[in-house]
Amino acid sequence: MKTQNNSSPAYQMRKLPARYAALVMPFLLSILMTFIVSMISTLRSVGLVDHFLSIWMGSWALSWVVAFPTLLLVLPLVRRMTAMLVDMPR
Repeated sequence: MKTQNNSSPAYQMRKLPARYAALVMPFLLSILMTFIVSMISTLRSVGLVDHFLSIWMGSWALSWVVAFPTLLLVLPLVRRMTAMLVDMPR
């Protein structure tokens, strides 16, 4: 009797090569951070109004367009600053 293996190709999502990690990490981080921060700032500025979701999504889209390239530019600097402050394993 054959058992179905969950690691068969039908159940696995294809992964990007490791060289893309430097883009994927800031991409995901910028999406999540701007999503949360824009929600909080929109809620504070307009309150829970009927059209809150459309205002929030507009704010989120604008903030993400700024955040993603900014992360790509500042991440190397942040890594160096972190290395100056934290005893990194070798």
